[in-house]
Amino acid sequence: MGKKKRASSTPATAALDAAGISYVAHSYTHSDSAESYGDEAAQQLGVERGRVFKTLMVSTGSNASEDLAVAVVPVAAMLDLKAVGLALGKKKAQMADKAAAQRRSGYVLGGISPFGQRQPSTTVIDSTAQDFETVFISGGRRGFSLEIAPQDAAKATSAILAPIATE
Repeated sequence: MGKKKRASSTPATAALDAAGISYVAHSYTHSDSAESYGDEAAQQLGVERGRVFKTLMVSTGSNASEDLAVAVVPVAAMLDLKAVGLALGKKKAQMADKAAAQRRSGYVLGGISPFGQRQPSTTVIDSTAQDFETVFISGGRRGFSLEIAPQDAAKATSAILAPIATE
């Protein structure tokens, strides 16, 4: 894929480096007024929205703060909570509590990466990622994305690939 750019180091890049997984780091100027972190990333990076993936935390427990998992879907789509629940072997899922997601991942909202989380969680990546040679996923802070091969993203997180996005 090319060599790594050392624009900055985050727990996400440290985890990928430790695993020997190639990626290209892309920094861009984040605006606090952005309505959608993912759309902002696609626009700033000059790539189609289908190649930029957002990292969401979900809960399969009885409340939004327990049994957390990670869902990675294109910013051009929405997460299908029933589909991610089924992929995780549960009847359903719900969006995780924002504070619980930040505590569990060690990242702030808009900068949550599936890589290098404080407490690793089961991860499901939408199967459309396989349609591209590389995809863009948060690098662990707002304004920082990692371009990575989908199979490497799955390997780095021991992810399940499943159709979990809906238009």
